[in-house]
Amino acid sequence: MDVVIIGNARCFHTMDWYREVAGIIKPRKVIFLTDLIESESHEKLVKESDIIADLYNIDWLLLKNQSNFGNIWRNIIKLLIIPVQIWKVRRFQEKNPHVIFHAITIYYMFLCWLAGIKFIGTPQGSEILERPDFSKWYKYFAIKSLHAASYITVDSVSMQKKIKEISGEDAAVIQNGIDVAEITDTDSGVTVRNKIISIRGMYPLYRLEEIIKSRNNSNDKPPISFFYPYWDDVYVGYMKSIFSERDLDIGRLAKKDMYTLMKSSYLAISIPLSDSSPRSVYEAIFCGCCVAVTPNLFIDSLPDCMKSRLYIVDLQDLNWFEKAVVKAKVITSIPYIPSEEALNVFDQARSMKLVCDLYYDPQKWN
Repeated sequence: MDVVIIGNARCFHTMDWYREVAGIIKPRKVIFLTDLIESESHEKLVKESDIIADLYNIDWLLLKNQSNFGNIWRNIIKLLIIPVQIWKVRRFQEKNPHVIFHAITIYYMFLCWLAGIKFIGTPQGSEILERPDFSKWYKYFAIKSLHAASYITVDSVSMQKKIKEISGEDAAVIQNGIDVAEITDTDSGVTVRNKIISIRGMYPLYRLEEIIKSRNNSNDKPPISFFYPYWDDVYVGYMKSIFSERDLDIGRLAKKDMYTLMKSSYLAISIPLSDSSPRSVYEAIFCGCCVAVTPNLFIDSLPDCMKSRLYIVDLQDLNWFEKAVVKAKVITSIPYIPSEEALNVFDQARSMKLVCDLYYDPQKWN
Protein backbone atom coordinates (compact mmCIF):
# COMPACT_ATOMS: atom_id res chain seq x y z
CA MET A 1 0.00 0.00 0.00
CA ASP A 2 1.25 3.46 -0.92
CA VAL A 3 1.15 6.32 1.59
CA VAL A 4 -0.59 9.66 1.10
CA ILE A 5 0.54 12.62 3.21
CA ILE A 6 -2.18 15.30 3.37
CA GLY A 7 -0.72 18.60 4.48
CA ASN A 8 0.83 21.97 3.75
CA ALA A 9 3.71 21.73 1.25
CA ARG A 10 5.04 25.11 2.45
CA CYS A 11 5.86 23.60 5.86
CA PHE A 12 9.50 22.55 6.40
CA HIS A 13 8.54 19.94 9.00
CA THR A 14 5.88 18.30 6.84
CA MET A 15 8.08 18.22 3.74
CA ASP A 16 10.96 16.68 5.73
CA TRP A 17 8.53 14.06 7.03
CA TYR A 18 7.31 13.33 3.48
CA ARG A 19 10.79 12.97 1.98
CA GLU A 20 12.20 10.89 4.82
CA VAL A 21 9.28 8.45 4.62
CA ALA A 22 9.55 8.33 0.81
CA GLY A 23 13.14 7.14 1.15
CA ILE A 24 12.29 4.51 3.78
CA ILE A 25 9.32 2.69 2.23
CA LYS A 26 10.61 2.32 -1.35
CA PRO A 27 9.48 0.86 -3.74
CA ARG A 28 6.10 1.90 -2.34
CA LYS A 29 5.18 5.46 -3.28
CA VAL A 30 4.54 8.42 -0.99
CA ILE A 31 2.17 10.97 -2.50
CA PHE A 32 1.76 14.50 -1.15
CA LEU A 33 -1.83 15.75 -1.36
CA THR A 34 -1.82 19.52 -0.78
CA ASP A 35 -3.54 22.85 -1.36
CA LEU A 36 -0.53 25.06 -0.53
CA ILE A 37 2.79 25.13 -2.39
CA GLU A 38 4.07 28.68 -2.86
CA SER A 39 2.34 31.80 -1.53
CA GLU A 40 2.42 34.53 1.16
CA SER A 41 6.18 34.96 0.58
CA HIS A 42 6.92 31.37 1.64
CA GLU A 43 9.85 29.67 -0.04
CA LYS A 44 8.89 26.99 -2.54
CA LEU A 45 9.97 23.68 -1.00
CA VAL A 46 8.46 21.31 -3.57
CA LYS A 47 10.96 19.70 -5.95
CA GLU A 48 10.42 18.10 -9.36
CA SER A 49 11.10 14.69 -7.85
CA ASP A 50 8.22 15.04 -5.35
CA ILE A 51 4.94 13.31 -6.17
CA ILE A 52 2.36 16.06 -5.67
CA ALA A 53 -1.41 15.63 -5.96
CA ASP A 54 -3.87 18.52 -6.05
CA LEU A 55 -6.23 19.24 -3.16
CA TYR A 56 -7.46 22.37 -4.96
CA ASN A 57 -4.54 24.76 -4.70
CA ILE A 58 -5.43 28.08 -3.03
CA ASP A 59 -2.08 29.87 -3.41
CA TRP A 60 -3.53 32.21 -6.05
CA LEU A 61 -6.25 33.37 -3.64
CA LEU A 62 -3.91 34.38 -0.79
CA LEU A 63 -2.19 37.66 0.05
CA LYS A 64 1.36 38.47 -0.97
CA ASN A 65 2.93 38.63 2.51
CA GLN A 66 2.43 37.14 5.96
CA SER A 67 0.33 39.03 8.51
CA ASN A 68 -2.45 38.51 11.05
CA PHE A 69 -4.97 39.68 8.46
CA GLY A 70 -3.42 37.26 5.96
CA ASN A 71 -3.94 34.40 8.43
CA ILE A 72 -7.60 35.37 8.85
CA TRP A 73 -8.07 35.69 5.09
CA ARG A 74 -6.49 32.24 4.51
CA ASN A 75 -8.85 30.68 7.08
CA ILE A 76 -11.85 32.29 5.34
CA ILE A 77 -10.73 30.90 1.98
CA LYS A 78 -10.25 27.44 3.47
CA LEU A 79 -13.74 27.50 4.98
CA LEU A 80 -15.25 28.48 1.64
CA ILE A 81 -13.54 25.73 -0.34
CA ILE A 82 -13.99 22.90 2.20
CA PRO A 83 -16.78 21.25 0.12
CA VAL A 84 -14.48 21.18 -2.92
CA GLN A 85 -11.61 19.72 -0.90
CA ILE A 86 -13.83 17.08 0.69
CA TRP A 87 -14.86 16.04 -2.84
CA LYS A 88 -11.19 16.01 -3.89
CA VAL A 89 -10.21 13.73 -1.00
CA ARG A 90 -13.08 11.35 -1.71
CA ARG A 91 -12.29 11.23 -5.43
CA PHE A 92 -8.64 10.57 -4.66
CA GLN A 93 -9.58 7.73 -2.31
CA GLU A 94 -11.95 6.23 -4.89
CA LYS A 95 -9.19 6.24 -7.53
CA ASN A 96 -6.61 4.96 -5.03
CA PRO A 97 -8.50 2.62 -2.67
CA HIS A 98 -5.43 0.85 -1.33
CA VAL A 99 -3.47 3.68 0.27
CA ILE A 100 -2.70 4.80 3.82
CA PHE A 101 -3.68 8.40 4.54
CA HIS A 102 -1.72 10.51 7.02
CA ALA A 103 -3.09 13.99 7.78
CA ILE A 104 -0.62 16.46 9.29
CA THR A 105 -2.28 19.31 11.26
CA ILE A 106 -5.83 19.50 12.56
CA TYR A 107 -7.21 21.14 9.41
CA TYR A 108 -6.27 18.19 7.21
CA MET A 109 -7.47 15.74 9.88
CA PHE A 110 -10.76 17.66 9.81
CA LEU A 111 -10.95 17.20 6.03
CA CYS A 112 -10.32 13.46 6.32
CA TRP A 113 -13.05 13.16 8.96
CA LEU A 114 -15.56 15.00 6.78
CA ALA A 115 -14.54 12.90 3.79
CA GLY A 116 -15.19 9.74 5.80
CA ILE A 117 -11.82 8.04 5.22
CA LYS A 118 -9.50 6.21 7.59
CA PHE A 119 -6.38 8.17 8.46
CA ILE A 120 -3.46 8.71 10.82
CA GLY A 121 -3.49 12.17 12.41
CA THR A 122 -0.61 14.37 13.57
CA PRO A 123 -1.68 17.72 15.04
CA GLN A 124 0.89 20.44 15.73
CA GLY A 125 1.71 22.17 19.02
CA SER A 126 -0.53 25.24 19.38
CA GLU A 127 -3.42 23.42 17.67
CA ILE A 128 -3.76 21.34 20.83
CA LEU A 129 -2.02 23.33 23.57
CA GLU A 130 -3.61 26.75 22.94
CA ARG A 131 -6.44 27.04 20.44
CA PRO A 132 -8.97 24.73 22.18
CA ASP A 133 -8.79 27.04 25.21
CA PHE A 134 -9.78 30.12 23.18
CA SER A 135 -12.51 28.82 20.88
CA LYS A 136 -15.31 26.41 21.73
CA TRP A 137 -16.03 25.87 18.03
CA TYR A 138 -12.42 25.03 17.30
CA LYS A 139 -12.30 22.68 20.30
CA TYR A 140 -15.45 20.89 19.14
CA PHE A 141 -14.13 20.23 15.63
CA ALA A 142 -10.65 19.37 16.92
CA ILE A 143 -12.14 16.72 19.19
CA LYS A 144 -14.23 15.32 16.32
CA SER A 145 -11.09 15.10 14.17
CA LEU A 146 -9.14 13.38 16.95
CA HIS A 147 -11.92 10.85 17.48
CA ALA A 148 -11.99 10.08 13.76
CA ALA A 149 -8.27 9.25 13.49
CA SER A 150 -7.28 5.59 13.48
CA TYR A 151 -3.96 6.55 15.13
CA ILE A 152 -2.65 9.83 16.54
CA THR A 153 1.01 10.82 16.80
CA VAL A 154 2.38 13.91 18.56
CA ASP A 155 5.85 15.21 19.30
CA SER A 156 5.55 15.99 23.01
CA VAL A 157 4.20 14.66 26.29
CA SER A 158 2.35 17.95 26.86
CA MET A 159 0.36 17.39 23.65
CA GLN A 160 -0.25 13.77 24.55
CA LYS A 161 -1.68 14.80 27.93
CA LYS A 162 -3.83 17.59 26.49
CA ILE A 163 -5.32 15.29 23.83
CA LYS A 164 -6.23 12.77 26.53
CA GLU A 165 -7.75 15.55 28.62
CA ILE A 166 -9.94 17.09 25.93
CA SER A 167 -10.88 14.04 23.86
CA GLY A 168 -10.05 10.91 25.85
CA GLU A 169 -7.96 9.67 22.92
CA ASP A 170 -4.48 8.14 23.26
CA ALA A 171 -1.63 9.59 21.25
CA ALA A 172 1.86 8.17 20.69
CA VAL A 173 4.82 10.50 21.28
CA ILE A 174 7.21 10.28 18.33
CA GLN A 175 9.60 13.12 17.58
CA ASN A 176 9.44 14.64 14.10
CA GLY A 177 13.23 14.53 14.32
CA ILE A 178 15.91 16.73 12.79
CA ASP A 179 18.21 16.27 9.83
CA VAL A 180 21.28 15.00 11.68
CA ALA A 181 22.99 13.93 8.45
CA GLU A 182 22.86 17.44 6.97
CA ILE A 183 23.89 19.03 10.27
CA THR A 184 26.92 16.74 10.35
CA ASP A 185 27.78 17.54 6.72
CA THR A 186 27.47 21.32 7.18
CA ASP A 187 30.77 23.11 7.71
CA SER A 188 30.41 26.51 9.39
CA GLY A 189 33.77 27.63 8.04
CA VAL A 190 34.66 29.21 11.39
CA THR A 191 36.67 28.03 14.39
CA VAL A 192 35.31 30.54 16.93
CA ARG A 193 31.66 30.87 17.90
CA ASN A 194 30.93 34.60 18.12
CA LYS A 195 27.20 35.11 17.46
CA ILE A 196 23.97 35.27 19.42
CA ILE A 197 20.85 34.22 17.52
CA SER A 198 17.08 34.26 17.92
CA ILE A 199 15.72 31.08 16.35
CA ARG A 200 11.90 31.29 16.48
CA GLY A 201 9.14 32.98 14.48
CA MET A 202 8.72 36.74 14.32
CA TYR A 203 5.42 36.74 16.21
CA PRO A 204 4.41 38.10 19.66
CA LEU A 205 4.12 34.47 20.86
CA TYR A 206 7.92 34.23 20.84
CA ARG A 207 8.49 37.29 23.07
CA LEU A 208 11.33 38.70 20.99
CA GLU A 209 10.92 42.12 22.61
CA GLU A 210 11.83 40.48 25.95
CA ILE A 211 15.13 39.41 24.40
CA ILE A 212 15.89 42.99 23.30
CA LYS A 213 14.85 44.42 26.66
CA SER A 214 17.15 42.13 28.67
CA ARG A 215 20.00 42.53 26.17
CA ASN A 216 19.76 46.31 26.52
CA ASN A 217 20.04 45.85 30.27
CA SER A 218 23.37 43.99 29.92
CA ASN A 219 26.79 45.59 30.16
CA ASP A 220 28.16 44.77 26.71
CA LYS A 221 24.85 44.88 24.78
CA PRO A 222 26.04 42.40 22.10
CA PRO A 223 24.25 42.29 18.72
CA ILE A 224 21.66 39.61 18.00
CA SER A 225 20.91 37.99 14.65
CA PHE A 226 17.20 37.28 14.12
CA PHE A 227 16.19 34.65 11.60
CA TYR A 228 12.74 33.14 11.37
CA PRO A 229 10.68 30.90 9.06
CA TYR A 230 7.37 32.71 9.68
CA TRP A 231 6.51 36.28 10.57
CA ASP A 232 3.86 38.92 10.91
CA ASP A 233 4.61 42.10 8.95
CA VAL A 234 3.33 44.41 11.71
CA TYR A 235 5.41 42.69 14.39
CA VAL A 236 8.50 42.75 12.16
CA GLY A 237 8.07 46.51 11.83
CA TYR A 238 7.76 46.91 15.58
CA MET A 239 10.83 44.78 16.27
CA LYS A 240 12.93 46.70 13.76
CA SER A 241 12.01 49.91 15.58
CA ILE A 242 13.64 48.62 18.80
CA PHE A 243 16.66 46.90 17.22
CA SER A 244 20.10 48.32 17.88
CA GLU A 245 22.21 49.43 14.92
CA ARG A 246 24.22 46.21 15.13
CA ASP A 247 21.28 43.78 15.29
CA LEU A 248 20.65 41.80 12.12
CA ASP A 249 17.24 41.07 10.61
CA ILE A 250 18.08 38.02 8.50
CA GLY A 251 14.60 36.67 7.87
CA ARG A 252 14.16 33.16 6.44
CA LEU A 253 17.17 30.93 5.83
CA ALA A 254 17.57 27.77 3.80
CA LYS A 255 18.29 24.77 6.01
CA LYS A 256 21.99 24.53 5.23
CA ASP A 257 22.49 28.28 5.75
CA MET A 258 20.65 28.03 9.07
CA TYR A 259 22.94 25.22 10.23
CA THR A 260 25.98 27.26 9.16
CA LEU A 261 24.79 30.21 11.25
CA MET A 262 24.02 27.99 14.25
CA LYS A 263 27.49 26.45 14.06
CA SER A 264 29.04 29.92 14.27
CA SER A 265 26.89 30.90 17.29
CA TYR A 266 27.43 30.27 20.98
CA LEU A 267 23.99 31.30 22.24
CA ALA A 268 20.55 30.64 20.70
CA ILE A 269 17.45 32.04 22.38
CA SER A 270 13.95 30.53 22.46
CA ILE A 271 11.51 31.92 25.06
CA PRO A 272 7.94 31.58 23.67
CA LEU A 273 4.80 31.91 25.76
CA SER A 274 4.12 28.21 25.16
CA ASP A 275 5.94 25.35 23.47
CA SER A 276 5.40 21.75 22.48
CA SER A 277 8.59 20.20 21.11
CA PRO A 278 10.68 22.92 19.43
CA ARG A 279 12.60 21.52 16.50
CA SER A 280 14.78 24.62 16.13
CA VAL A 281 15.97 24.17 19.73
CA TYR A 282 17.05 20.62 18.99
CA GLU A 283 18.76 21.72 15.78
CA ALA A 284 20.66 24.41 17.67
CA ILE A 285 21.81 21.87 20.27
CA PHE A 286 23.02 19.42 17.61
CA CYS A 287 24.85 22.35 15.98
CA GLY A 288 26.69 22.82 19.30
CA CYS A 289 24.93 25.93 20.62
CA CYS A 290 23.86 26.66 24.15
CA VAL A 291 20.14 27.43 24.05
CA ALA A 292 18.45 29.81 26.48
CA VAL A 293 14.92 28.57 27.18
CA THR A 294 12.16 29.15 29.69
CA PRO A 295 10.93 26.23 31.88
CA ASN A 296 8.87 23.78 29.84
CA LEU A 297 7.66 20.19 30.03
CA PHE A 298 9.62 19.12 26.92
CA ILE A 299 12.90 19.70 28.78
CA ASP A 300 12.19 16.86 31.23
CA SER A 301 12.10 14.27 28.46
CA LEU A 302 15.41 15.26 26.87
CA PRO A 303 18.50 13.03 27.14
CA ASP A 304 21.11 14.35 29.58
CA CYS A 305 23.52 15.29 26.79
CA MET A 306 20.90 17.69 25.39
CA LYS A 307 19.79 19.07 28.75
CA SER A 308 23.38 20.01 29.45
CA ARG A 309 23.30 22.46 26.49
CA LEU A 310 20.33 24.39 27.90
CA TYR A 311 20.30 27.45 30.13
CA ILE A 312 16.93 27.87 31.89
CA VAL A 313 16.10 31.55 32.20
CA ASP A 314 13.88 33.41 34.65
CA LEU A 315 12.29 36.28 32.74
CA GLN A 316 11.61 38.07 36.02
CA ASP A 317 15.37 38.45 36.40
CA LEU A 318 16.32 41.62 34.47
CA ASN A 319 19.83 40.24 34.01
CA TRP A 320 18.84 36.87 32.53
CA PHE A 321 20.36 37.70 29.14
CA GLU A 322 23.77 38.58 30.56
CA LYS A 323 23.77 35.43 32.70
CA ALA A 324 22.85 33.34 29.64
CA VAL A 325 25.78 34.81 27.70
CA VAL A 326 28.23 33.89 30.48
CA LYS A 327 26.81 30.36 30.75
CA ALA A 328 26.78 29.86 26.97
CA LYS A 329 30.48 30.64 26.67
CA VAL A 330 31.25 27.97 29.24
CA ILE A 331 28.93 25.38 27.67
CA THR A 332 30.17 25.89 24.11
CA SER A 333 33.79 25.53 25.16
CA ILE A 334 32.96 21.80 25.10
CA PRO A 335 31.97 20.25 21.72
CA TYR A 336 28.55 18.65 21.60
CA ILE A 337 28.62 14.89 21.03
CA PRO A 338 25.12 13.39 20.84
CA SER A 339 24.48 10.23 22.81
CA GLU A 340 22.96 7.14 21.24
CA GLU A 341 19.77 7.94 23.17
CA ALA A 342 19.63 11.42 21.59
CA LEU A 343 20.17 10.00 18.11
CA ASN A 344 17.50 7.33 18.58
CA VAL A 345 14.92 9.95 19.54
CA PHE A 346 15.87 12.99 17.46
CA ASP A 347 17.54 11.74 14.27
CA GLN A 348 14.68 11.96 11.77
CA ALA A 349 16.05 8.99 9.83
CA ARG A 350 15.49 6.84 12.92
CA SER A 351 12.25 8.45 14.16
CA MET A 352 10.59 8.18 10.74
CA LYS A 353 11.64 4.54 10.51
CA LEU A 354 9.67 4.03 13.73
CA VAL A 355 6.62 5.74 12.22
CA CYS A 356 6.86 3.55 9.12
CA ASP A 357 7.18 0.37 11.18
CA LEU A 358 4.29 1.24 13.50
CA TYR A 359 1.77 2.99 11.26
CA TYR A 360 2.56 2.41 7.59
CA ASP A 361 2.40 -1.38 7.86
CA PRO A 362 -0.13 -2.52 5.20
CA GLN A 363 -1.26 -5.34 7.48
CA LYS A 364 -2.79 -2.78 9.86
CA TRP A 365 -5.00 -1.37 7.11
CA ASN A 366 -6.25 -4.51 5.35
